Formats: sequence, C-alpha cells, structure tokens
Amino acid sequence: MGRKRKGRDISGWLVVDKPAGPTSTAIVNKLRWALDAKKAGHAGTLDPDATGVLAVALGEATKTVPYITDALKAYRFTVRFGQATRTDDSEGDVIATSDLRPDDAEIKEALHRFVGEIEQVPPQFSAVKIDGERAYKRAREGEDMELAARPLWVEELTLLDRPDPDHAVLELVCGKGGYVRSIARDLGAALGCYGHVRELRRIWSGPFDAEDGLSLERIEELARTPELDTYLRPVADGLADLPELTCTAEAAARLRNGNPAMVLASGIEYGEECWASFDGEPVAVGRYKSGELHPSRVFAAV
Repeated sequence: MGRKRKGRDISGWLVVDKPAGPTSTAIVNKLRWALDAKKAGHAGTLDPDATGVLAVALGEATKTVPYITDALKAYRFTVRFGQATRTDDSEGDVIATSDLRPDDAEIKEALHRFVGEIEQVPPQFSAVKIDGERAYKRAREGEDMELAARPLWVEELTLLDRPDPDHAVLELVCGKGGYVRSIARDLGAALGCYGHVRELRRIWSGPFDAEDGLSLERIEELARTPELDTYLRPVADGLADLPELTCTAEAAARLRNGNPAMVLASGIEYGEECWASFDGEPVAVGRYKSGELHPSRVFAAV
C-alpha cells in the first residue's frame, strides 16, 4: 500500500515570476511547501537562467496542465551575435566566433525564415530523451549528438531593439516545444555570424502574464499564511482555450463518474473538445457528441 501524500487538498493556479537562478522544479517545490499543498506541477519548464511566467498548478488544476503546455507562449530574449556556445546560451563555453555583424534589415529579412511551421533541432543541452536518457546528461559527458529536428509553430518573431551591433532584442510567440536557444543559434547561422541567447524572459503563457506573477521573495514572505491562498487563480483558467458548456447537477454527477451526460451547448461542432461546468466549477473535459459530453478527464468537486 502506497504512502499517503501529506499536505492540503488545495486546487488552483498560481503564477510565479521566476527569477534567474533556481530551476523550475525548485520553484514548484518551494511553492508546494509555502502552500502546504499535497500536489503541484508546472506547465512548461524554464531554464535556470531564464525569468518570467512559471504557471504552477495545484491539486485538480494539475489535470489542466496539458492545455497550458499546448497553448501559445511569448518570449522576449536577447541574442548575442558573433559567438556560438556549447549550450546555445551564455552559460556555455564559446566554440566559434565571427567578426561579422548583421544590420537591422538583414535581421528582419532572416526572421521570416523562422515564422510559420518550421523544423527545429533542440539544443545539445536539453531535456530531449535519447534511448531513455536526457540529452543534457550525455552532453555534459562530452558527447556530440545528432538530435532529430522537431516541428514547431511560430506565430510571430519580431525585432524589438538593437542596443548595439553585438546584440538584438527579439520577441517570439510560439506553440508547444519551442527552444529559444535553438532560434538564436539558427538565426546566427542564417546570418553567417553565429549567435546565442544572452537573456530570456517568458512574458506570457496561455492566459498567464508575467506582470501578474508573484516574485519568489513575496512567496517566501507569505509562506504558510492564508494571504498566499488569495493569489490562487481558478482551476478553470487552465481551460481558457476550450469552449465551456454548462450542465445540471445530475449531469455533473454522471460526468464525474466518467459517464456521458447531456450538456447545454450552442455552436459546438460534433467531436469538438470542450469542458463542462456546474456552478462555475469544471466538471469534465471531453468530446461533444449529439448533445452529450463524453468525458476523457474528470474533476473532483472543490
């Protein structure tokens, strides 16, 4: 019999404005302790040196993590031209240099190649698995790997600022699985001058904005106090990209038991993924079929 997990049955989302330094896992563990929460997870890893939105799901909200992971995200980052590094960011050793520096027009022209459905090779230092082992573990041992390219949807990639010839500030809006370090590396290669990420900040992820996030210092200040609970956002925020349907109490009971049930819907197509609510709380996510929701994921009453 498994050991019962300690902590409170608390559900919702808390948006953290992650500082540079700690890992995403360390932030989640800190928040779980601060809220005395039984269950917590995050929607999308940020590298230790990256800052910005880290959306942490608690309790029943962890069931909505895939919908935030799949949502569009925006990053603001600085590319350092003229240097390639082993890690594709400023933490790695410089492995190649160039005296060539692109002008603004050349950068803007090159950015068009990285918009739309693109193929992207992950960095050597990444969490991609190769034969069951993380790539970064092999890279740390000095192995040079051939990583397969992966599809990535890029909604926007724009030049925001050019503080000096060595640097450019860009903004990227992309879908699931994007590596900003790969964008910087490949942009430098396209411009013939090398490049890596100097600074990186996730400014929004799905419905969550960095400006609404709590700092780590504030979390530590409010740890284990009722005031920290007031910053929790509803579980339903994780379903913002799905159509909402409503249901009766009887239908909610059926759905929570994993059975199809009648829902109130308008303009929903057959087979469309939706979520049902009762009294404003999520009941289930599933496919809409002929007036019924067929649940694939159910939520406990909170």
